Amino acid sequence: MPLHILVVEDHAPLARNLADALEQHGHTADFAADGVLGLRLALEQDYDLVILDLALPGMDGLEVCRQLRARQARRVPVLMLTARDTLRDKLAGFERGADDYLVKPFALEELMARCHALACRHESYAVEVGGLRVDRRSQAVTRDGRPLRLQPVGYRILLALAEAHPRVLTRSELTRKLWGDDPPDSDALRTHLYQLRQALDKPFGRPMLLTVHGVGLRLDASA
Repeated sequence: MPLHILVVEDHAPLARNLADALEQHGHTADFAADGVLGLRLALEQDYDLVILDLALPGMDGLEVCRQLRARQARRVPVLMLTARDTLRDKLAGFERGADDYLVKPFALEELMARCHALACRHESYAVEVGGLRVDRRSQAVTRDGRPLRLQPVGYRILLALAEAHPRVLTRSELTRKLWGDDPPDSDALRTHLYQLRQALDKPFGRPMLLTVHGVGLRLDASA
């Protein structure tokens, strides 16, 4: 399962090693070398996972994680990296909202395994927006209790929008989540959005999938 990961790490050699390892495993990553930029990216973009160093310039990892949990509607898994290995340090990380904790130095293979485990754990929960319910485990989708039959790409679009709710997702964000750095030549997103609307909105009285002109798309929880 390819992941879109944010790495917040100020140690350049480690960041390069992480970039190589993530690429080899088929993942895409954005990088930030300080806590302020890391928090901004985490709030603005739709990541599957955040790898967060504890000792950062500008804003330390504990504060980044605390603000992320306080300000982000969608809970993205956070794997905290640190050279501090005491129980007190680990508890401080978990109290700020970290999901896992890895002490430096570490094997890259262990990091990749933890990333996969966190992503799978996150995938096991259902997402609900108004009358919409998306079950990540079974990929079953219902609206107002009625099951919806979606194409695979339509399901992925709907899940991305549900996870991002109430934020608007840009078309470029959706395209990247669906096809990574190798999108189709044609405007495939338009076709899949049309098919999704036929299943999600046509049988109901009010549309749930809304276009925010000049910005992107979002779900309306009141529909």
